[in-house]
Amino acid sequence: MTTDLFDKHRATLDRAIEACRSRESWTAFGESPADHPGGERARAEGRTAFEALLGRPFDLGGPGAPVAQPDEVSPYTGEPLGVCYPRADVEELFAAATRAWPRWREADQRTRAGVCLEICERIYLRSFEFSHAAMHTAGQSFGMSYAGSGTNALDRGIEAIAQAYAAMSRVPGTARWSRAFGSTTVEMTKRYRLMPKGVAVVIACASFPAWNVYPALFASLVTGNPVIVKPHPGSVLQMALAVRVCREVLAEAGFSPELVGLAVDTAAEPVTKLLVRHPATRIVDFTGSAAFGSWVEANAFPAVAYTETSGANSVLVHSVGELQPVLRALAGSLCLFSAQMCTSPQNIYVPRGGVPTAGGTVSAADFAAGLAEAVQAISTVPRRAAAVLATVQSPNTLRLLEEVHDRAAARGRIVLEPRPYRHPDHPKARTSGPLLAQVDIADHDLYGEERFGPVAFVIDCDDADQALERATRDARERGAITAFAYATDEAYLDRVEAGYATAGAAVTCNLTGPMPLNFSAAYSDYHVTGLNPAGNASLTDDSFVTGRFRVTQSRRPAVTGH
Repeated sequence: MTTDLFDKHRATLDRAIEACRSRESWTAFGESPADHPGGERARAEGRTAFEALLGRPFDLGGPGAPVAQPDEVSPYTGEPLGVCYPRADVEELFAAATRAWPRWREADQRTRAGVCLEICERIYLRSFEFSHAAMHTAGQSFGMSYAGSGTNALDRGIEAIAQAYAAMSRVPGTARWSRAFGSTTVEMTKRYRLMPKGVAVVIACASFPAWNVYPALFASLVTGNPVIVKPHPGSVLQMALAVRVCREVLAEAGFSPELVGLAVDTAAEPVTKLLVRHPATRIVDFTGSAAFGSWVEANAFPAVAYTETSGANSVLVHSVGELQPVLRALAGSLCLFSAQMCTSPQNIYVPRGGVPTAGGTVSAADFAAGLAEAVQAISTVPRRAAAVLATVQSPNTLRLLEEVHDRAAARGRIVLEPRPYRHPDHPKARTSGPLLAQVDIADHDLYGEERFGPVAFVIDCDDADQALERATRDARERGAITAFAYATDEAYLDRVEAGYATAGAAVTCNLTGPMPLNFSAAYSDYHVTGLNPAGNASLTDDSFVTGRFRVTQSRRPAVTGH
């Protein structure tokens, strides 16, 4: 069966490898629900399957007795999901993974790639069930749950499989070697083995777990490592479903399902540090706060750690042709999933003297007012807000909004109050429109770090060069994943690109129109660089996959005539 799986998915793998090489646009699965091969029947079955999970034990067939998860509460209904997940002891999980490892470790990369790609396809076929799980844990809209946490995240997983397979394929299985030593020629036969590192621990965030879990999971699994997935305690269900699919496919392929385990904890009794520090851990993937990411990087040794943490993403406004398209693009990005994305902009720098446009110079105050109006065109229309803003994943985010609001009001001025909207389908949904504050560049303590959630600052600066210096220094010293710039001056854009490259952050220039500023394309866009404090890893370059295995060799004198 395992050979059949590789043959079944060979075209997908080859196409993914080519897309990684060319960096062109490609996707393995259509991102619209209308593209799903199951049609409306699959949509209905997916909702039914999700509802059947609620208030019941979630069977994985592995270690641990089912325990209700107190932290998993739907941001849409305000009600606990009531799912009882197996609460396995950390030692049990590592023991199970270690027992399962030998056969998987000895399997060749074709076998492992086939299994991993089959898992991706199975997850895609259950996209509607997974989407409802993402909605009611992460709090995303259905559309984002289906695409961003579904097909786009699976593309990142397939990208990791493709990059790892290509890297492993560059290592030959055997070589014939000869060299003269004096008058004698020595001939040897050499054999090379790809050896995985060991147990991998994948630590997920609450608001967008699949985006980072899928590439980490498949990068480790395809290179031969067992994996323990540790979801955020408030956002377990989607990851539990993914682990279940992994275990089902592994068992069908003749491998132990214990190669992929689930570590569920609670906010009151976390186990993350135990997993990271466990002597059997050899790989750690972490997504979350900069503070805890720094702890992971410092304490994971001898494991190799791959991290994506937080950063304050910036927007530089130098000059524009037409202002309204720029305001609409920025407003859409500030509203998208209530800015609970690692690519959401936060700090928008505007010259005190105003922004030159084709219709004249627009003052900083008028720019801020226009941006607030563009935001309100989304946040005050319930159906539109539901599709774009969705919900606020954690009540802690609302408390942060209050704190930042009060501090910004005392130091600058509030341009837009963060008002909730009433969700048309879920009246109890936890929602908030963005907080928009106008402050001075000297108020660095307000905007110099990430304020996770719907918070943005319009920052008055002396000029666009001062803004570039401040924003790139923050990226370099405090972390940023991405940045945006608007200018009609090509020389300034050249300086912007060079400045952010040195700071280790991606930058997008002059983007308006239907594509969201936040969109990061698998196979084409490198997500995070590993060059600033926002993370030490990149999705998905060679360094993300090659540290998960090593090469050993053996040598023998060649037998004459062979």
